This record gives sequence, C-alpha cells and structure tokens, in this order.
Amino acid sequence: MFLDSTLAESAISADAIKSDSSDPLSQIRAAAQAGGLPYAGGVPPALAWQLVQSGQATLVDVRTGEERKFVGQIPGSLHVAWATGTALTRNPRFVKELEAKAKKDTVLLFLCRSGKRSALAAEAAAKAGFVQIFNVLEGFEGDLDEHQQRGALGGWRHAGLPWTQD
Repeated sequence: MFLDSTLAESAISADAIKSDSSDPLSQIRAAAQAGGLPYAGGVPPALAWQLVQSGQATLVDVRTGEERKFVGQIPGSLHVAWATGTALTRNPRFVKELEAKAKKDTVLLFLCRSGKRSALAAEAAAKAGFVQIFNVLEGFEGDLDEHQQRGALGGWRHAGLPWTQD
C-alpha cells in the first residue's frame, strides 16, 4: 500500500492548493481521498508551519532521537519515533506513544527526513483510529540531489522554516 500511497500523495502539490481557500485542508483531504490515501493527505512544509502557528494543527516529528539531536528539530513539535536507532528498527510502541501525547481527533502533521517514514506512520495512525493525520511533504531535509545529498531539493529547512540544532 505504501507505494500506491506515495504515488497518490505526490500528485498533491502546493500548486494544487488554492491560496484563496479558507480551509486548505479540505482540498487536501479531497485529493487524498480521490487518490486512495489511507490517511488525510500531504501538506507542503510552508502550509504545515502556518497551520501549527495558527493553532490549527500539531506537528509530530517521527524521526529518531538521534536525527532530531544531530540534524535539527522544530521548536514545539511533539516527538514520537516511528523507528529507532541507526538501523531504523520499527518502534512497536508507536501508536501507544502517540495516543499518550495526542487525541485521536486532533489535526496532526507527521514529519520525517524526506516524507516517506512519516507517510508510513500516518498510515499506521489512521488504522489506529486517528482521523486527521497529514504527512508533511518533502520532510525535514527534502529529497536526494544528483550528488546523493539532502538539503537542496525541498524540505522544511530548505523552505527556510524555523528549526534548531543541538
């Protein structure tokens, strides 16, 4: 299902979201439903930040603790690791930890390095009964460039959004 979800979600871009809409999440939900996504949809980083700043959503960083510490993190975000350690071993307590930090009807925006793990986490959360789960497209670091490096092709940091580093 993940491959299909990725293809469907990639069709939902920032350009597809009308800037004059008072509820861009309704457009995203509709596109996600039409594309067969198992969660509410994908949100571009800039819109994610707007939603967090306005109090309409909560950002959940699903990266490892090490990634947050050494690569950077977003102030005020919740942390529930989808996977742990350098081997990225799936966290079997992910849903339980999420339930301890957020209500199932809260608008949650999941963020990882590139948007792939957060899509898996969003799918798992939706299956567990969370009803307003969105994936932050491009993730924190964006896609790999021609040199196999992240940071220049999309992502939270590339968009110039707030973050800190230890």
